[in-house]
Amino acid sequence: MPDRLITKEKTHLIAFMPSGKRGRFPHGTPVLEAARALGVDIDSVCGGRGICGRCQVDMTVGRFSKHGVTSRAGSLSAFNDVEEKYRERRNLKEGRRLSCQALLNGDAVIDVPATSQVHKQVVVKQADDRKIEMDPAIRLHFVQVLEPDMHNPTGDFERLCLALKQQWGLDGLECDLRTLRALQKVLRAGNWSVTVAVHRERRITKVWPGFANQAYGIAVDVGSTTIAMHLCDLSTGAVIASAGMMNPQIRYGEDLMSRVSYVMMNPGGEKLLTEAVRSGINDLIAEVSEAAKVDPDDILNAVFVGNPIMHHLLLGIDPTELGGAPFALATNSGMIVWASEVGMISNPDCRAYFLPCIAGHVGADTAAVILSEAPHLQEQMTLIIDVGTNAEIVLGNNERLLAASSPTGPAFEGAQISCGQRAAAGAIERVRIDPETLEPRFKVIGSDLWSDEEGFEAETKKIGVTGICGSGIIEVIAEMYLAGILSSDGVIDGAMAAKSPRIVADGRTFSYVIRDGENEIKIYQTDVRAIQLAKAALYAGAKLLMDKLDLEKVDRIQLTGAFGSHIDTKYAMVLGMIPDCDLEEVKAVGNAAGVGARIALLNNSARNEIEELVKSVEKIETAVEPKFQQYFVEAMAIPHKTAPYPELSKAVKLPAPKMLSDTSGEGGRRRRRRGMETVAD
Repeated sequence: MPDRLITKEKTHLIAFMPSGKRGRFPHGTPVLEAARALGVDIDSVCGGRGICGRCQVDMTVGRFSKHGVTSRAGSLSAFNDVEEKYRERRNLKEGRRLSCQALLNGDAVIDVPATSQVHKQVVVKQADDRKIEMDPAIRLHFVQVLEPDMHNPTGDFERLCLALKQQWGLDGLECDLRTLRALQKVLRAGNWSVTVAVHRERRITKVWPGFANQAYGIAVDVGSTTIAMHLCDLSTGAVIASAGMMNPQIRYGEDLMSRVSYVMMNPGGEKLLTEAVRSGINDLIAEVSEAAKVDPDDILNAVFVGNPIMHHLLLGIDPTELGGAPFALATNSGMIVWASEVGMISNPDCRAYFLPCIAGHVGADTAAVILSEAPHLQEQMTLIIDVGTNAEIVLGNNERLLAASSPTGPAFEGAQISCGQRAAAGAIERVRIDPETLEPRFKVIGSDLWSDEEGFEAETKKIGVTGICGSGIIEVIAEMYLAGILSSDGVIDGAMAAKSPRIVADGRTFSYVIRDGENEIKIYQTDVRAIQLAKAALYAGAKLLMDKLDLEKVDRIQLTGAFGSHIDTKYAMVLGMIPDCDLEEVKAVGNAAGVGARIALLNNSARNEIEELVKSVEKIETAVEPKFQQYFVEAMAIPHKTAPYPELSKAVKLPAPKMLSDTSGEGGRRRRRRGMETVAD
């Protein structure tokens, strides 16, 4: 930026790092004032009154030829009383200054640390150190308001707006009736000094008496099985508390369509489902607030993501139209509502943002996944699968993006499995089977020891071994296949009973005992079938998207979701849940929908970005695709009936194909009529 020319008084050259912006200012100019004049990114809530401490800077001494500046120790005024008090009270780092108090006495080079920048970058997940720019929708502004007098009858709100315009450059502000009702008492309680929360530089949502320096937001991923919530500091972006729970709607149906059916069959049922999910969210708000010692009334912004049915029910919209073709959404746009409109009781003036949905079965959670993983910015052809009761699938790169959903059901998350349970202490989460002896060993949540290690029984005595969760289900069935216990068509081989007592007869079929004793845990033939049905639906959906892009293989695969992030990617491929790919390029990336919700919470422009991006995403409706059934039937085999897995074969020794007839009784025969007879031939 060109030097600012000032000729009539003594001036000094100041340069700010890392932006490189510089200019000349009169002797005695506060550093913060110079920074604002040059458009340098320095944070401040108090407006330069030395209260908030967010505007800290460092002065660098030396000759900087590039900027034509020689910065000397005396280029800034000495520490004043405000800085000394703040240093004693708030532990101001040695040598660091408050830019609102430090005055320019000579040419200077000023370094603005990342923690003092308004648009600072924060890490949103550890997997790839993804960083985003802090630009939350809610900002705090400390102002001093003129007191009313007989000669100026302007209203308190109008004088508050005038102060915000004069002191912060905010114009044309609005507020709602609830804010106005409290405004006069707050102004007088603060002796005409107040802190104002402004949403998107347009609407006042909260006013505190005096100085307030903290505001919080929540990012919520409302899944059909689980709800995950993160409480974030809107000034730093840090997650200060997290919590999760089973979605209370489960009592009305384990999968989405069963909940829609409940609504269709029970007049007013949608209100019960809405009340259930809102009650769960309020419980989580109370939990994270208590954990972080935060006043729930200071939660000023919320972001929600979820599949279309969860999205509609949380908003209080009847989801019946999503129960059948053409699966029409009431709205697919991003939207902002008052928290009170969606039943949040902690702070009715909190503003809640809902990310846009993509299609009737591809929701705001998928939009959040795209925002998090950014496949549209990559050259690699990326397949992203959000594994859950209703799996969402995204495929593409920076040229084209496709999305679809596939009805996998709740089997992956432990439901419909005989010994299945949620991922909690005592649940088996890892399994290995010796291919020679067929003896299993396993790990449970809550212990780092394997079951064959010394001390396992003692360490797990309190929590017990209570069942098997989703990641354990995937591993045990894949290991059963690798050990020869399970045939390619998914039948437990009864002939293996001669090799191990772990293979036991169960009527007309056989089962595999993982843990014997009082709390016996075993895998039944029906459990294998449930996983086959789920993984076949998942693969078929991915294959349809690959067809649309004329792909034989993808460059990389990312598994996400509360469950998908815990899957061992090798076993997911052994089972045939996902297409063949270089295993080095197959990653579990955590709860990407939750990360996307956090990005939308912390970066206002990200909301505009995703709202535009979803308009270009091509939606594929698997339910009406003619090849879906064919792909589904072929994918019932382990890993697949027809698709080769050369990349997997490089990393894992796959057994020779072994096909057995299914004798699981009537339930098995029904499944064979849906395609299993083709697999078994």
